[in-house]
Amino acid sequence: MRTHEQTLELDCGKLAPTFTRRLMAAFAPLATALRILRNRSQVNGLHELDDYQLRDIGLTRADVTSAFLASTFFEDPSEHLTQAAKRRWRIALTRPYRG
Repeated sequence: MRTHEQTLELDCGKLAPTFTRRLMAAFAPLATALRILRNRSQVNGLHELDDYQLRDIGLTRADVTSAFLASTFFEDPSEHLTQAAKRRWRIALTRPYRG
């Protein structure tokens, strides 16, 4: 008696995109553009804060200005601010405390 292995290949891993998924994929660039514009507006609002308030969130006025200068119109300036705050935080950790 011989045993034959038979495999049945099902394409279950590749589901056909539903209408909802196709619709979401079509509007993804628009949602990204709206998010970038909203973040630009929020970063622009940081100019209204004074230097002490900016320092509380780990930024300086120069960081806010350079975020706008470093990013193009279609880039999110908040990413530049996040990186600047993280850099400043790492530098602050290495300094001794001067209570």
